[in-house]
Amino acid sequence: MKKFILIITLLSFGLIAGQIKLLNEQAKDPAYQLPLKKYKKFICEATLDNGKVIQFVSVKAMLQVFYHQKYFIYHKNIDSNIKNMYVQDFLTGEKINAKKALYVFGSRVAGPHGDDLIPLKSEASAKIFAIRYKGTKTLLYKKITLGLIKYLDM
Repeated sequence: MKKFILIITLLSFGLIAGQIKLLNEQAKDPAYQLPLKKYKKFICEATLDNGKVIQFVSVKAMLQVFYHQKYFIYHKNIDSNIKNMYVQDFLTGEKINAKKALYVFGSRVAGPHGDDLIPLKSEASAKIFAIRYKGTKTLLYKKITLGLIKYLDM
């Protein structure tokens, strides 16, 4: 019963808080070229140094671009370096600064391009998600490495 009340509370909070809205119905992810409109629950966004906002199909896609910015700028997938990144809490849809989110690794939930990191706002949300979807580990942003992103992309 406590889990049910907590889930309802988290979901209702998500309806009040800010969310990431799809900016362009025709847009594709800069990393995997997947259509964003098919994966609205996974959409992440980044603000570039020049002020432009770009959106990604998932956390993994956004971090692929973040860790390889020179490549994506050279190939004109993005205009300038990434300044800020934002993700959506998977349970509530609330927009969160990517550096403040927790990420569940190894769950049964697959992202648009396979295995992915699932962002959540709080430890309580991460625990609920991990129990329900069999997540194996919860990570802070600072623990996410290029090696982990490459592993998820295999």
